[in-house]
Amino acid sequence: MKLLKTVNLILVILLGLSSGISKFMQIPQEMEFFQDEMGYSANTIILFGVAQLAAGILLVFGKTRTTGAIILATTFCISALIVFMAGKIGFGFFSILPVVMAGIVIRETTRAVSVTDTARAAEL
Repeated sequence: MKLLKTVNLILVILLGLSSGISKFMQIPQEMEFFQDEMGYSANTIILFGVAQLAAGILLVFGKTRTTGAIILATTFCISALIVFMAGKIGFGFFSILPVVMAGIVIRETTRAVSVTDTARAAEL
């Protein structure tokens, strides 16, 4: 089970970094969809990419993992909503998967923190 959690974490980190980099570097496919089809400005797309990139970096470190996962889950959720609004229903359902994966990271990191806090409280 630990292996699956680790694989999930690595995949979420890679998804966050790749999503962020593709928006930050203004990859044509990203820009076409968000700018041309949905009407978002280049600056908005870049800021969204920076948030995803930052979240991916925060996920690497144990102390900031929960914050990174929350930010990433939020940005992935927004992306999924945008995909649904564009009428791409099939891809929209597929876009929910990274939200679920980030949610698993949130659950596991908060569970680990609560267990550690409970153990410390018992020691006192």
